[in-house]
Amino acid sequence: MAASDRHTARLRLNPETTHRLAVVGLWACAGLALGVLAGIIVLVLAKGLPMLSPGFLLESPERMGRAGGIFPTIVGTVLLTMVALLMATPLGVGTAIYLTEYTQAGRLARVIRFGVECLAGVPSIIFGLFGFIFFVIHLKMGWSVLSGGLTLAIMVLPTIIRTAEEAIRAVPASYREVSFAAGATAWQTVTRVVLPVALPGIMTGVVLSIGRCVGETAAVIFTAGTALRLPLSIFSPTRTMAVHFYILAREGLSMPHAYGTAAVLIIVILLVNTIANMIMVRFRAKVT
Repeated sequence: MAASDRHTARLRLNPETTHRLAVVGLWACAGLALGVLAGIIVLVLAKGLPMLSPGFLLESPERMGRAGGIFPTIVGTVLLTMVALLMATPLGVGTAIYLTEYTQAGRLARVIRFGVECLAGVPSIIFGLFGFIFFVIHLKMGWSVLSGGLTLAIMVLPTIIRTAEEAIRAVPASYREVSFAAGATAWQTVTRVVLPVALPGIMTGVVLSIGRCVGETAAVIFTAGTALRLPLSIFSPTRTMAVHFYILAREGLSMPHAYGTAAVLIIVILLVNTIANMIMVRFRAKVT
């Protein structure tokens, strides 16, 4: 062995040492990510929880949010999210079924997938501008829950399509073969075999979409408005909790109320994710 080769062999790390270093590095990455997440949650809850009370949750804002509660913003957030999911979920799941079960490798499927990928990378402010021009001005819906919900539906559509497509694609082909062998049609196989198995994955996409709808500000300001009064229908303007927090913090109106609103937002998102995860675990156990 040449001298240079012997020198290189001495510098090369033992495979077991390399493995240990890799494990330590991965643990450090995971710990850092969890630490950042925990730090944000603890900071917001520490500053916001003292503001929470029945009055803060059930009363209307006063003096532009400097006093009072956030009840209209809670109602606005719920209505906007419901409209967005009612529009985006069937459209997204239907598109995923078409891409996976009816046309898998055609040119049209490639065009749709490319469009979905492009749509996923568009900044939310662009969705807001589109919703403002198309829904608010062109269709004359005005600043309303409906305009905001439809804009959010377009924004979360790529998330639902991609997660539903991955969930449907993960269903073993043997399930379909058994169904076809029993004489079922393609639609019967999709609705009675594929979708029940893929439902946990589809629900994951829906839950992720809820989080994005609840936390969105730019697109909502342009389409749903910033009205502080209680929305009485889907044609009323509204203000969501995220927009309320943004305006309170940006204008310096009341940081305690801003942190209180942020604490409610975080608690709602954690509750939604926890409940959805419990439902998915139970459903997966029942199916498998």
